[in-house]
Amino acid sequence: MNSASRSLYRAALLSVLAAAVFTLGCGKKPPAARPAPPAPPPAPASPTVTLQANPTAINKGESATLTWNSTDATQLSIAPEVGAVTAQGSTKVTPSDSTTYTITASGPGGSASATASVSVNAPPPPVVEKGPSDDELFLKEVRDAYFDYDKADIRPDAREALSKTADFLKGHPQFKVNIEGHCDERGSTEYNLGLGDRRASAVKQYLVSLGVPADRLTTVSFGKEKPFCTDHNEPCWQQNRRGHFVK
Repeated sequence: MNSASRSLYRAALLSVLAAAVFTLGCGKKPPAARPAPPAPPPAPASPTVTLQANPTAINKGESATLTWNSTDATQLSIAPEVGAVTAQGSTKVTPSDSTTYTITASGPGGSASATASVSVNAPPPPVVEKGPSDDELFLKEVRDAYFDYDKADIRPDAREALSKTADFLKGHPQFKVNIEGHCDERGSTEYNLGLGDRRASAVKQYLVSLGVPADRLTTVSFGKEKPFCTDHNEPCWQQNRRGHFVK
């Protein structure tokens, strides 16, 4: 009986030991540490761009050169008029007026822009040559008519002079003239006033015959009262026998 009890006891003890060993062997292992997540990729770089103009001031019709450079850009464009361009380069522009050019660079990291201005100088005003004044034209183009002693007939040389005077007056309708009749110092005052009147009237009639309107012509006689020359000889007297124009 004791022998059997000891056998049973040993068997039970072995069973308990086996169970304990089994239990220890089947226990859960501690969880392994998770690996660290990979670092995020770096953000794309922001584009940079520069733009320069040379020269910055031109005369109308001349050209300037635009030069640019960029980094980290996939698309570039210059406005106005130039359009799409490469990452770096240059181009000529001929603006008709002062212009500010803008280059825009864009890429995965965003966009950037730069500007350059070209001033166009206004052309100088045309040089207008100042022509002669009315008084200068009148003195240059209007010719007196000279007469023989004690005569009021239009001489050949007077016809030529009056023809040029008529051409000027017809081409310049703004002028109205007074024809003065003059005489030399010989003869009485009354006689020379009458002679001067006939001379002024003869000049007027001749101009009218050449196409000058009569309403632009008036006459007056000064006889010998307003001599052009005061010497007492024929060359001087000839200068005083005339039909003279004033406006």
